Amino acid sequence: MSRDIMQEIEKEVKENKVLLYMKGNPEQPMCGFSFRVVEMLNSVGKPYAYVNILADEEKRQAMKTYSNWPTFPQLYVSGELLGGCDIITEMFENKELEPVLAEAYQEVAQ
Repeated sequence: MSRDIMQEIEKEVKENKVLLYMKGNPEQPMCGFSFRVVEMLNSVGKPYAYVNILADEEKRQAMKTYSNWPTFPQLYVSGELLGGCDIITEMFENKELEPVLAEAYQEVAQ
C-alpha cells in the first residue's frame, strides 16, 4: 500500500496550530537554522509540534513541493507557511512572532 505523502503533510499542517518542519528535533537540532528557530520558539514560550524531516526522505522532498519553499526549517502557523529561519528571525527581532503565535492559540480558545 502506497502512502499519500501530500495528504499526510496536509493533515499534519491542519492538525497542529504551530508546526515546525525541521532537521532533527527541538532537543537536538541537526542544523544551525533549525537550532535558531527552536531557540526563538522556546523563547516565545508557546507550544509547538515538530516533524524531523531527516527521518523521512520522501516527506523531505514532498515538503519542497507542498510549500514551494526549498529549505528547512519551515514554520506553519494556523495551516499557513509563515517562513524559514530568516523570516522567523526578522519577525522575532521585530516583536511580531509572539503575537502571531498567541493569535493562533486564541483561535482554538474561541
